[in-house]
Amino acid sequence: MNNIKINNSLTGKKELFKPITPGHIGMYVCGPTVYNDVHLGNVRTFISFDVVYRYLIYLGYKVRYVRNITDVGHLLNDADSGEDKIAKQAKLLNKEPMEVVQYYTNGFHEVMRNYNNLSPSIEPSATGHIMEQIEMVQEIISNGLAYEVNGSVYFDVNKYNEHNPYGELSGRKIEDLLSNTRALDGQEEKRNPLDFAIWKAADESHIMQWNSPWGKGFPGWHLECSVMSTKYLGKTFDIHGGGMDLKFPHHECEIAQNVGAGGGHPVNYWMHGNMLTVNGQKMSKSAGNGFTPVQLKTGDHPLLEKGYSEMTIRFFMLQSHYGSTLDFSNDALNASEKGFEKLSKAYETLQSLTPSKENTVDIASLQQKCYDAMNDDFNTPILIAHLFDGVKMINSINNGKANIDEENLNKLKSIFNGFLFDVLGLKIEQNNTTSNDISNELMDVILEIRKEAKKTKNYALADHIRDNLSALNITIKDSKEKSTWEIN
Repeated sequence: MNNIKINNSLTGKKELFKPITPGHIGMYVCGPTVYNDVHLGNVRTFISFDVVYRYLIYLGYKVRYVRNITDVGHLLNDADSGEDKIAKQAKLLNKEPMEVVQYYTNGFHEVMRNYNNLSPSIEPSATGHIMEQIEMVQEIISNGLAYEVNGSVYFDVNKYNEHNPYGELSGRKIEDLLSNTRALDGQEEKRNPLDFAIWKAADESHIMQWNSPWGKGFPGWHLECSVMSTKYLGKTFDIHGGGMDLKFPHHECEIAQNVGAGGGHPVNYWMHGNMLTVNGQKMSKSAGNGFTPVQLKTGDHPLLEKGYSEMTIRFFMLQSHYGSTLDFSNDALNASEKGFEKLSKAYETLQSLTPSKENTVDIASLQQKCYDAMNDDFNTPILIAHLFDGVKMINSINNGKANIDEENLNKLKSIFNGFLFDVLGLKIEQNNTTSNDISNELMDVILEIRKEAKKTKNYALADHIRDNLSALNITIKDSKEKSTWEIN
């Protein structure tokens, strides 16, 4: 259980994972801001950390996984001024803000279920923790690291930087940040352009507001994660995850707030998932290359040739390391669809294998390689490559070219059940057929006709069936026991 290495974003190094409490792990992942449909970048991030969660459980750890819901305080353009994104959507739809929150939270949960993500242990919301956020603001003020102006409270970055390195997570220097800071509305209240709001005053037009020692207002976006993560995981916990776009300023500010409140550095291992691109370009709505999960399933988008199942998309995403850029293209998705079908077919074949008295396959080595891949910073593409080595073993055994005894057959089944389902979170889809809708039942009939043709020495018909199937990229493999098929 102690052989996992994690690429720690804070140090930039791959480090041996050492939980604070042996056998127990606290993990926090920044959840969605529920003012719109979940976008595909979110899906990839949550799938990545779902696999981390699954693998830690698979190893026997007791994991408390906290993933928050941002339902207040996330302002337009991620600035310290402007309108709350949820409040703006509520006005547009003529709904109560919490009505908007509930609608998009339900949609987010549905997407997570469709992609077979496990539910977190705790899913707190920002609006459910207003008092705790006010208390943290008071602590930061009492420690001399925040100041109030006109009902708003700002974190004093220069004061903090006197004794603590602001920018340590993102690798940025405060001098460079100052020279690159652009003027924004509302910054005249700040002592320094880098100072950020931990509480914002609300005028009468602002829908979501609460009473505080500084007047009516609402918490800053960065504050909520500092409060909820430490409330449920302690002042210092094991793993904090999120998308690469959150490293600065969101996660940088989290560190400053926790230290500023007297809690010390909150996280031992920071993990960040990388971005999505489409045909080599950054995915975005403005570029017209952003897909919603629904569009990706239905194929209802100009850049998509067809729709793809959630498990095909999950499999596609896991073929790239969470820390690497992932590029969407029709060719890549089609290749993943075929690859997942091949893996699914091999799993079905595995269930029908019968053991021999002798064994000629090295299952122990395959199992160790699977663990080694996941222990190396949760390297899912390497794990999948090893599972395809297992596919070759399965086909060799099925074709009579290799033998496996009962003990190793059970171990091989355990490897696929464990890593394919429990760890990667994939599911064998019902009616998972080829793109030409050739069902398993139909192929059984065709193989039976070919078997009868060979039995009556009608080799011309048997060859005709084989050749025509080959033209459809379906290969027939004959053995002494039976004939099988697979998609090329």
